[in-house]
Amino acid sequence: MIADTMQPAAAQTGAAPMLEVNNVHAYYGHVHALKGISLTVGQGEVVALIGANGAGKSTTLRAVSGLLKLREGEIKIAGKSIAGVPAHDVVYMGVSHSPEGRKIFPTLTVNENLNMGAYSLGGAKAKIEGHRDRVFALFPRLRERRSQLAGTLSGGEQQMLAIGRALMNDPRLLLLDEPSLGLAPLLVKTIFDTVREINKTGVSILLVEQNARAALRLATTGYVLETGNIVLSGPASSLLADERVRKAYLGEG
Repeated sequence: MIADTMQPAAAQTGAAPMLEVNNVHAYYGHVHALKGISLTVGQGEVVALIGANGAGKSTTLRAVSGLLKLREGEIKIAGKSIAGVPAHDVVYMGVSHSPEGRKIFPTLTVNENLNMGAYSLGGAKAKIEGHRDRVFALFPRLRERRSQLAGTLSGGEQQMLAIGRALMNDPRLLLLDEPSLGLAPLLVKTIFDTVREINKTGVSILLVEQNARAALRLATTGYVLETGNIVLSGPASSLLADERVRKAYLGEG
């Protein structure tokens, strides 16, 4: 086990936090999935959350998006607590979640899937069309397939659609869960390049990713999660150079 922490980059710069996770405990039944974790995502920051399967990474995102209730602790979005806020209303606080496994609607078209992501806009046609155009600018392949059933798309196209659907809400905070899972290396690069472009527009991103090297190269700050505990954190560049991280997660040594 890695057992050390460094000061996160967001705390060093004093950036106003978009996300604060403070001493959060969460359970699945009697299983203690998150054991008092704390992390911060600054305004406009990309933060990577890495760790082995079962460490609690996806659980953390589910807690942030309101899908999993906390036993203890607090989560704040731009200074406002999400305590008691239903998951569908967390979206109105500027949070979008692109889940592991994509979870697209296979019997709906690309356009219809994107429209599902825009429900918080209340049917404002001009806004929806504007957001859809921005998604198509990021993912031109989706424009070409806008009338195609989502279930007939390739794996990479489905991942583009999952991210695009999350962007239809015009989020301030984007939660990305394993965006490169199951994709060919060239598509992985495309997805990560696009995530970088999304961040350049000012969107804060919390990224869960098995490809630890790619995630830490993209992020400014990283956290290492082991069996529900944050065991190491700090600037992403420092984690990339850390011998413990290199041996445990980067396949070196």
